Amino acid sequence: MEKYKQEFIEFMVDSNVLKFGDFVTKSGRKTPFFINTGFYRSGSQLSRLGRYYAKAIEKTFGFDFDILFGPSYKGIPLAVATAGAISEEYGRDICYCSNRKEVKDHGDKGILLGSPISDGDKVVIIEDVTTAGTSIKETYPIIKAQADADVIGLVVSVDRMERGSGEKSALTDIGEQYGMKTTAIVTMEEVVEHLYNKPYKGRVIIDDALKEAIDAYYDKYGVKQ
Repeated sequence: MEKYKQEFIEFMVDSNVLKFGDFVTKSGRKTPFFINTGFYRSGSQLSRLGRYYAKAIEKTFGFDFDILFGPSYKGIPLAVATAGAISEEYGRDICYCSNRKEVKDHGDKGILLGSPISDGDKVVIIEDVTTAGTSIKETYPIIKAQADADVIGLVVSVDRMERGSGEKSALTDIGEQYGMKTTAIVTMEEVVEHLYNKPYKGRVIIDDALKEAIDAYYDKYGVKQ
């Protein structure tokens, strides 16, 4: 596993973003782990997060695209931080864009924040996680309603490696359904590999009991080989 992936996993733990316990995802699944990017709260955290996203984007898409679209609300700081990191780390000037939850009817009118979307623009969507592909079903039509843009990809922080609507992973489903590439900074398999029965700052984060709960979750919702 690349060093930056290991560092990112530890960064999620330190930021209290990666949590273990009893949770319910947006798709209604009960899960023993949860990723909440809302806990990236400081300037230094967002700057560092943007660099990890930029690395994942560079590896999969390069920077031959025009707009980084972050769905509101959590996607807004992700898009801003990552666009800044791409500029600082790679010298490429990518615009950011996001949607409002409600259309603004005065001043800077419309549904978008940041850059407008024009015909022919290449767009990459940035999100925190994708469990069952629920969010992308809302986001994709918003982008396409603005212009005849080419949505070329989706990047998330963690691939939960779960089934979407069928037997394939949610990210695979999204890629095939919308004709786009998908990628993640890390996968949950990599998270477990890095943290299972390995002390980090004096404690074991994933012990045998938690590993058993994670395995049981994937027996129910994981991709069938």
